Parts: sequence; C-alpha cells; structure tokens
Amino acid sequence: MITTEEPLASAGRGLSGATAVPRQRALCAMPVAPESVPVLRRFARHLAGCWQLPEAVAEALSVVVTELVTNVLLHSGSPNVVLLLVLDGVAVTAEVRDGGRWKRRRTPRTERADADARCGRGLQLVEAYAAQCTVSAGRAGTRVSAVFPLAT
Repeated sequence: MITTEEPLASAGRGLSGATAVPRQRALCAMPVAPESVPVLRRFARHLAGCWQLPEAVAEALSVVVTELVTNVLLHSGSPNVVLLLVLDGVAVTAEVRDGGRWKRRRTPRTERADADARCGRGLQLVEAYAAQCTVSAGRAGTRVSAVFPLAT
C-alpha cells in the first residue's frame, strides 16, 4: 500500500483566505485471487474512515470496489489488480486496473434469462452508485474509474 498527500494544482490561499485541501492518494496492488476482493474492500473502507468520508460515500465506495475487483477476478484473466483511491476535497475517485483481456460471454445476454441470475450486474451497480463511471480497455488491460462526490 502506498499513500501520499500532495497539494492540489490550485492549492494556496484564494480570495476568501481559505486554504485548499491537499489531494490524498492511496494505492494497493495485489495478485488476483478470491481473497483480493475482501482485502481491497477493507482497504477502501479503512481509507474512507481515515479520510472521514460521509457514511453514504464510504458504503458506495465499498460496494463499487467489491464489484470492480470481482469483475477482474471473473472476467479479465489478469494476474494482478491495482486499486487507486484519490480524494481531492470535492470527490473521491476509485480506479481499478488490471492487465488482462476481457473474456467475452459465450452466449448473448437475454433480458428474460438474466432477470433471475445471481450475478452479471456489476457495472450496472457501479453506474447506480457513482456519479461518473469510465471504462477504458486496451492492450495493456482495463481501467475502470468511479467518482463519488462528497456533497449530496
């Protein structure tokens, strides 16, 4: 785990005299295994407490990290997973990266057949909890970012 604190690009005293909140970053990388899901969820939850995030944001962050790391485990074939959390005073961003390739479904998804499925709604949950969700896939792997505003 790596954590850093750095001033924001716009840090300093503004016209109001208030100082900017420093950007907080934390990174945890680990091998992909079933154990990585709860470990990274606890890592996110621990930082949410350290950063004194609102409970609703901490809970959303926990759910999203769980879903994204589970997706890496089930779908990417990557040997490792990286979780980067960034707090900038306005929002917290969770970014999950892997070095694998997305495994395509063997059969097309059908709404009726999937209505009772036990899984398969991970990115829908991420989009429901996060204010913004971005997925980037390429030769180097997949990166999913989810942004959670601190104020509601």
